[in-house]
Amino acid sequence: MKTMAKAALATLCLSAATAWSAPITFNTALPVHEGGWVLREQLVFMKIADDSTPARRDMEVSGLVSVLGYGVTRDFALFGMLPYFDKRLDIRMGGQDITRSKQGLGDLTVLGRYTAYQHDAPGRTLRITPFLGVKVPTGDDDTHDRLGRLPPQLQPGSGSWDALVGAVLTWQTLDFQIDSQLSYKANREANGFEAGDVAALDASLQYRLWPRSLGGGVPAFLYGMLEANLVHSAKDRIGGVDDPNSGGTTLFITPGLQYVTKKWIAEAGVQVPVIQHLHGTALESDYVLTAGVRINF
Repeated sequence: MKTMAKAALATLCLSAATAWSAPITFNTALPVHEGGWVLREQLVFMKIADDSTPARRDMEVSGLVSVLGYGVTRDFALFGMLPYFDKRLDIRMGGQDITRSKQGLGDLTVLGRYTAYQHDAPGRTLRITPFLGVKVPTGDDDTHDRLGRLPPQLQPGSGSWDALVGAVLTWQTLDFQIDSQLSYKANREANGFEAGDVAALDASLQYRLWPRSLGGGVPAFLYGMLEANLVHSAKDRIGGVDDPNSGGTTLFITPGLQYVTKKWIAEAGVQVPVIQHLHGTALESDYVLTAGVRINF
């Protein structure tokens, strides 16, 4: 019976035609089966505040991030990601409290991912997948309000063509899964503003909490998750000059839960900064709430 249960769980976790546990805050190296699709919808709420300056800046960003993936071949998959943002900045100017805000579609990111290494054994798999992508300036980057042109942080789009490169390692067993990602995003200039390049190192542990003992059939599973994201941003450039109040290094920790069935996943997590070394008066992150669903078809 135990052998049959392990085989059933392996079918759920390792088959390219079904769902599996995956990181909440970054990618996984597990495949999208050839000719198959995966849709991921994530609701995100971000609080950015802790401003010690007289401006008392307080920024909130909520959004829906839609990701659609397609398995071109057994080893190669294409992904498209399109976010919708609702951005709000409360600031004190001239002794008055002012709110500036904007809603709209953001920039489209197109990414290709290739399985460069794969080692399978009974009940486990190891995969390494490099990826390469481009961010296309599809979002509006020149919106105005009654005070004039909105700052770049409030614009739905960036106006620039940016490149992404990285690699993901995934080690999956019947009881747990470990993912790690190294990535780099090279940002370019648009409208006299160039966001700093971003380098990130991510890690995720997903551990099966329920059921603890395996039975027959292919049931659903509840995973507890703990993720870490080390992010370094270079300084922004305005008119070709470094902005001293931008960029820095942040370490996030994300606890979360994930409910995995044969065809879909529901997940939720809260991303909390535990270390923030930012330059000048750059705004610090308070937290990021994420909830979403992923469907394989």
